[in-house]
Amino acid sequence: MKIHQLLDAPGIILTNEEKDFIESHHKEISLHSLYDREEVLARNLVRKGVYEISKDNKNIILKDADNRKKPI
Repeated sequence: MKIHQLLDAPGIILTNEEKDFIESHHKEISLHSLYDREEVLARNLVRKGVYEISKDNKNIILKDADNRKKPI
């Protein structure tokens, strides 16, 4: 094992499509405003820890960059 693997936390791997989704949307997104494919991307990003679901289950909110690991 290399030293940088021990010191650095593993990053989040994003596809180009997921990266474009993050860049093209606001910090808070209503789930009802998304198209079918965008909803699939949003669910994947929630699973990866990039977004979190609001308490009312109607919006997803981008997590702070400090709280999540850096993307690869």
